[in-house]
Amino acid sequence: MLKVVETPKRTSFRLRNREIFPNTILSPMDGVTNAPFRRLCRELSGNRMGLLVSEFVPTDADAVFSLTGHKQLHFYPEETPFGIQIFGRFPDKMAAAAKKIQDGLHPDYIEVNAGCPAPKVAGKGSGSGLLKDLPRLAEILHEVKAAIDIPLTLKCRIGWDDDSINVMETLDIAESEGVELLVVHGRTRLQGYNGLANWDWIGNVAAKARIPVVGNGDVNSVAVAFDRIEKYGVSGVSIGRGAMHNPWIFGQIADAWEGKPAKELSGAEALSVFPLYFGFMREDGATEMGALGRMKQLAARLCKGFTDGELRESNLTESGMLVRQTLLTSEDHNIFFERLQNLMEGEAKNLRFEPERLVNLNGAKELDLKFGNQFK
Repeated sequence: MLKVVETPKRTSFRLRNREIFPNTILSPMDGVTNAPFRRLCRELSGNRMGLLVSEFVPTDADAVFSLTGHKQLHFYPEETPFGIQIFGRFPDKMAAAAKKIQDGLHPDYIEVNAGCPAPKVAGKGSGSGLLKDLPRLAEILHEVKAAIDIPLTLKCRIGWDDDSINVMETLDIAESEGVELLVVHGRTRLQGYNGLANWDWIGNVAAKARIPVVGNGDVNSVAVAFDRIEKYGVSGVSIGRGAMHNPWIFGQIADAWEGKPAKELSGAEALSVFPLYFGFMREDGATEMGALGRMKQLAARLCKGFTDGELRESNLTESGMLVRQTLLTSEDHNIFFERLQNLMEGEAKNLRFEPERLVNLNGAKELDLKFGNQFK
């Protein structure tokens, strides 16, 4: 079965002297988008992705930032254009880390994180905690920009909560301090990953900005990606949890830009991704048990997209639940692959993989984070 998506006029964006097309970013997600997962998405896309970004790298903890102390810094030569995202609340430490990363690892750009909502990050005044102290964010951007020669980008949320949405002020600061690309996640810090992203605010930023603005939030299909680009005037889309449910999404977007109809995957075809993923993890130094854990993480999301044509409004059909449970209860990688083969030859053969039908990719709302004297 072929799905045809109406393709808008081709758009791309520039990061300094480089055209970025397809105009997509794999959103950095802590504990998910390590080098093996990024390589998996790139392989499945046929090497047709826009920007890749590291998991975020902390800068506050070390007295002297070390390139050898952070596994998030590892990336492969084929991961290009590639950026390293840093977070922290001390401008001097952020700048020193950025300089070391640039000179020692030669990424294509450095990104400052002003979006992470995790209590251990935002509650200490970094990540989205910086949205409570925009002068500090401005100082961080100023110091990091002065320390590096490669492009500086910023990832932010629209504000701390609904009563303090300040993304337009964040845009002004970013442009004043020489940021060359702004990625806006359309939720507040208080939302976490709950509810839907507010794309009206993202569109407001894109309409005012003199730099490329990429929108982030709830992009889970080609149709949604193109709708957001056309309707809200963003330069591109950043995809996070949508890629966890569907690591083929970047290739599907690239196909659509090229005018190709997207071929629907069967459940068996979707499951065939796991040997490739396991191989990338082992090449990257993961233990067999560590690789098994990552495969289960992907399986838990992937199987939500399986359907036999019934219960289309449900996030997990009975058939998908059976496949998911079979894989998640595997005690080692050998059992996992034995069960995988049986499923591909049996139950999954008659399933379709339709992750775009999912209605809930979201997490819990966190209401109890206290923000006090973190900067003192």
